[in-house]
Amino acid sequence: MSILDMANTFIEMVRNNETERVLSELYAPDAVSVEAAAMEDRPRAVEGVAAIRGKHAWWDETFEVHDASVEGPFPHGDDRFAVIYGIKATHKPSGQTSDMREVGVYHVADNKIVREEFFYPSGA
Repeated sequence: MSILDMANTFIEMVRNNETERVLSELYAPDAVSVEAAAMEDRPRAVEGVAAIRGKHAWWDETFEVHDASVEGPFPHGDDRFAVIYGIKATHKPSGQTSDMREVGVYHVADNKIVREEFFYPSGA
């Protein structure tokens, strides 16, 4: 599968809210996920699909998403692609609603995502 094919498949699954399918089919078991900064009591980086699932569970428990958009993919060579996310969400504990925008960069090896990195204003 070419990087563009993988990136388009990824985008389609994300737009269809198929998070579990994305993680099961497109991620390497030992994939690494790195945030721009640590969030609340969460580590900045986690390793393994189970830990990435945990990040998704934390997000779902902590935020109520009102609107979301996905732009891309933006391929870079034969081993990376980027995606731009727009999210309007309410932080459940504080009740604060925010418009968020971030870039996700996905590194691919052997037709699997092996690393994801997120870039956003973090105040860090």
